[in-house]
Amino acid sequence: MQLSYASEITTRHPSLVTAVIHADRITATADVSHHLPRLLATARQRLEAERLSEFPEIQAWRHAFSEMGLKPTQYRCAAESLLRRLNKTGDLPRIHPLVDLCNHVSISHAVPIAVFDLAHVSGDLTVRSAVGSERYAAFNGDIEHPARGEVIFADDAGQAHARRWTHRQSATSAVRETSSEVLIVAEALHDDAHDTISSVLTTLTASITETWGSTIHRRLIAAADQP
Repeated sequence: MQLSYASEITTRHPSLVTAVIHADRITATADVSHHLPRLLATARQRLEAERLSEFPEIQAWRHAFSEMGLKPTQYRCAAESLLRRLNKTGDLPRIHPLVDLCNHVSISHAVPIAVFDLAHVSGDLTVRSAVGSERYAAFNGDIEHPARGEVIFADDAGQAHARRWTHRQSATSAVRETSSEVLIVAEALHDDAHDTISSVLTTLTASITETWGSTIHRRLIAAADQP
C-alpha cells in the first residue's frame, strides 16, 4: 500500500515533514517498559521548562488547525492532547505496547504519531480533504461523516481513518491485540520539522526492531517530495 498527500495539502503546508514506518510481527505481549522512562522524562523536563502553548511544534499545529477553520483550543493535535494529559496526571495510560511506545515518542518530540492496523485499511491511504461521504468509526460505535473540506486520512474504500488531520484516529484501524502489520505516521510542521522527524524515525525504528524483530520499511518525506 502507499501513503500520499493530496497536492492541496502539500501546497498549503510546504513545511510538512513526515516519517512513515511499515512494521510486521507486532504482538500485544511485548514489553516496552524499559523504553518509556527516558521518553517520559524528556517530556516532563520540557514541560517544566516551557509552557506547552510555546512549543514551536504545537504552535505550528495550532496555526494549521486555525487555517482549517477549527478552534485550536477545542480541537488539538494528538501530541498536544497527550502532553496536556501528562501535565495533568503525570503519566500516560497503557493501551498496547506499540501504542504506548508511539505515545511516549510523541510526547518526547511533541509531534503527533498515528498507528494504523493495516488489516483494516483498504488499499492506499491519502491525506486529503473530505468530500463528505466518507465513513468514520468513532470509538463509541457511532458512524460519522467528516464535513466536506475536512482533512482526513482516507483509504480506497472511502473510510476515514483519522479526522481533522492529526486530531483523532478511527476505531476501524486502531491497534488491537490481534494487530500484526502496521503503518506508523509521524508528522510535523514547525521550522525544525526535518530534524525532529528524523529523530522520531530513528528512535522508533530502533525500539521496534529491538522489541519485535520486525522487518522495517521506512521513509522520511517532505512536502517538496510529493507526489
